[in-house]
Amino acid sequence: MSFAPTELEAEGAAGGEALHGSATPPASGRRVARAFLRDKAAVACAVYILLIVLMAVAAPLLVKISGYGPLEFDQDAVDPNLGGIPLGAAGGMGADHWFGVEPGNGRDIFARIVYGARVSMLIAISATLLTTFLGVVFGLIAGYFGGRVDMVVSRVMEFLMAFPALIFMIAVLSALPAENRQFLLVLVISFFGWPYLARIVRGQTMSLKEREFVEAAKASGATSAQIIFKEILPNLASTIIVMTTLAVPGYVGTEAGLSFLGVGVVPPTPSWGQMIASSVPWYAVDPAYFLIPGAFLFLLVLSFTVLGDRIRKLLGEGAA
Repeated sequence: MSFAPTELEAEGAAGGEALHGSATPPASGRRVARAFLRDKAAVACAVYILLIVLMAVAAPLLVKISGYGPLEFDQDAVDPNLGGIPLGAAGGMGADHWFGVEPGNGRDIFARIVYGARVSMLIAISATLLTTFLGVVFGLIAGYFGGRVDMVVSRVMEFLMAFPALIFMIAVLSALPAENRQFLLVLVISFFGWPYLARIVRGQTMSLKEREFVEAAKASGATSAQIIFKEILPNLASTIIVMTTLAVPGYVGTEAGLSFLGVGVVPPTPSWGQMIASSVPWYAVDPAYFLIPGAFLFLLVLSFTVLGDRIRKLLGEGAA
């Protein structure tokens, strides 16, 4: 559901070696793009992610076309005499309900899937952006200035990384009010997530600040801010891109897991994890209700993971 420190460090180290491990310059964007387009798995993953993003953005339009909103009940689509089991095959799939309906209440699964995609992507991308910002800033500060600054930042990172993040996320979110839950999810996920990226950025910054081009910038009178943002940060771009791509699926899974456990997105707001949790009592009589959100979630996490891995390899091969 969230990345283990060892996984993050391994990926970051791989990106760092690809970028700084040889004397050859980094791969040009055009060469990497050509190699990416030749990679069928990477292209397929990117296409699926793009479709999910477009589905999330166009959710209101898609719902108007399908005819049912995510909160609308269609009691005519379920059988009250059988405990609310959807009428028809495959969970009530048909012209009126493309993905069928939820057992018991008749809410349209397609509408809840597209709005659930909006919720999942918004939380995951927002958490990734905030985590990346905090991780890069604190990692650069600790790695470049060293000394007491590095000691303080490093102790904070170690303190947060020592926590079992999932347990504390559940505890914190359980104690917080239900209002603005999506905003709170972003804050809590980012609070526990930024140290992993910061640790990698710190290590690479400590190595880069000893390089000749940084010494030359210092000799020419450049300020610390100029050296950090013009000399060091551009050399971390590949690592940051890879780490960001790999962070998104972790946060998608984290949001889904927290919603599954009942401390994430608050009903009736649609969420894939919440839908999977609601489907558990019905999987024997209506497996489609479980399989559809489960398949969307699985494919999205898989696509981001594979895409991040392929990007890391492409950047590494280009720099070699």
